[in-house]
Amino acid sequence: MKPLALAALLLATPASAEEFTVMLDWFVNPDHGPIIIAQEKGYFAERGLEVTIVPPADPADPPKMAAAGRADLAVSYQPQLHLMVAEGLPLRRVGTLIGTPLNCLLVLQDGPVQELGDLRGKRIGFSVSGIHEALIGAILAEAGLTPADVELVNVNWSLSPALMSGQVDAVIGAFRNFELNQMEIEERPGRCFAVEEVGVPSYEELVYVANPETMNGDAIARFLAATEEAAADIAADPEAAWQIFSATAPELQDELNARAWVDTVPFFAAHPAELHAKRYSAFSAFLAEAGLIPAPQPVEDLALTLPPVAE
Repeated sequence: MKPLALAALLLATPASAEEFTVMLDWFVNPDHGPIIIAQEKGYFAERGLEVTIVPPADPADPPKMAAAGRADLAVSYQPQLHLMVAEGLPLRRVGTLIGTPLNCLLVLQDGPVQELGDLRGKRIGFSVSGIHEALIGAILAEAGLTPADVELVNVNWSLSPALMSGQVDAVIGAFRNFELNQMEIEERPGRCFAVEEVGVPSYEELVYVANPETMNGDAIARFLAATEEAAADIAADPEAAWQIFSATAPELQDELNARAWVDTVPFFAAHPAELHAKRYSAFSAFLAEAGLIPAPQPVEDLALTLPPVAE
């Protein structure tokens, strides 16, 4: 290496990068675009962070690991955050990855459910007891129905297969950026009723959570600044970002992930540190009304904002 090139590399690399661990909610997929792009383009390193990205062995583990201080940050879901805080877990939302719901009520495009009223007498598949049942209740109420008007079937995580096989007539918990594309590829096109358009308060699908008592706020702020820069790059040139993202693992280089990437890009939070307090208040009230938490929670018990990083 030429002396000038070596000098430039040394200047660009912090002498003692701070180790930082983020646990994902699932295996790496397009939902994690800003994290992977920030890593690949060196945005974490530029801010003095040596970030280790860890997919979980069990999707239930990440918030527990963050609460226990065994991870600096975890990717989780706003609805689950409300429940975990109600259970006494020391967690706060410190940033946002996906700023709007991806969840939807999914039906076959040419199936028996063409409008919400058609759900009467039908079977609805779900995966997560409590949350999904509350969402179904709100959606049914939008159509003047109640849970007594339908049959609920726990299909675990086999959402689109249960729908395509005829086991159920609709499923809740399907992500509009994945299951819709999966069904299209398998030539059984589906249709999504976006939950925030059919009676459910809007919420943030994926959030970053940390233990407020043990977290390193400055390191988290630098992490969020790096992912904000990455999100801006993705928005400016989604195809170039996809090439970088998909090159990180062979399993990402298929039609489903390519389609999901295109459909996910509009949902990335442009300003991950920004807090939409009213959204948390409204969803907390929704969960309290559904009986999933004892009472509406103050926003400060759920989320916080960090001082911006001096660039």
